[in-house]
Amino acid sequence: MWKIYNPSIPDFIKSLAEAPAMQRLKDVGMHCGCEYTSFPLFEGLDNYSRYKHSVGCALIVWHFTQDRRQTIAALLHDIATPTFAHVVDFLNGDHLKQESTERGTKALIESSSVIMGCLKEWSISLEEVADYHLYPIADNDSPKLSADRLEYTLSNIVNYRIAPKEKVIEWYGHLVVGKNEDGEDELMFDDVKKAESFCLAALETSKIYVADEDRFAMQTLSELLCKHISRGVLGMDDLYKTESDVIALLHQDEKARKDWERFRALHHIHKGDHAGAKVVVSKKRHINPYVMGMGRMTCLSEIFAQMLKPFLSQGLDEPLWGE
Repeated sequence: MWKIYNPSIPDFIKSLAEAPAMQRLKDVGMHCGCEYTSFPLFEGLDNYSRYKHSVGCALIVWHFTQDRRQTIAALLHDIATPTFAHVVDFLNGDHLKQESTERGTKALIESSSVIMGCLKEWSISLEEVADYHLYPIADNDSPKLSADRLEYTLSNIVNYRIAPKEKVIEWYGHLVVGKNEDGEDELMFDDVKKAESFCLAALETSKIYVADEDRFAMQTLSELLCKHISRGVLGMDDLYKTESDVIALLHQDEKARKDWERFRALHHIHKGDHAGAKVVVSKKRHINPYVMGMGRMTCLSEIFAQMLKPFLSQGLDEPLWGE
């Protein structure tokens, strides 16, 4: 996907990506632990790490802005992501906003001698790159389109076989930076039909993010981690290692290993009252992009607007249990 976003990787991105704190993200997945289960929904997924996502975000920002500070902020935005990513938001009770895993970004950047050395060499301050929310092309409020939201959406569209890379290339070629209805910079489309095609595919990924299997797996894994943290098998600091490290620690304890094996064996979701059934609410992610000079897609595409409504109104309050 990187070559779609930008033909090459600038040397300054490569230098920062070599930092151990960034390399750790190669073993922190974007699927939040769901790929370890046996649910058919997650079978055959390609490896998609926070590292791939972070570099992808940086390349998108660089492609559209040619601004080093914005690009670095995009690259480093997930540096504090813990093992199993947003599962830890469930653990922290923040699964509706999913912001708790962003805490510590500035401290982690500051603790990296490689990154801080690069920033000093380039006369860039920590404050300029520690918060990518400062830059609307890198990140903005949902459901607007940003590099972060765009990257994981395009990658998952391909990964879940919703559309081929050829469609991604086509959509990407119709993206520009322009002023939205609030006069703010935003990534937007220059063609309404291309935007509609993208929106319909992106909505399919939104449905996956709140699928019963996804929500149940994340909640179950968060409970597993909480249980074995309380038992002393894991420490909270261990969640800032790699997924391989945490899984190895779980395997060293018989009870933890059996719980992990049960989690991995999950293959079917049931609904309704049952011993161990749980109601799992979750953040609903969706994108309503702007088309330059025209407006938001919900105002421009009746098809998209009608398909988005049931997704946004869908209740997530039915008890689930898995086997």
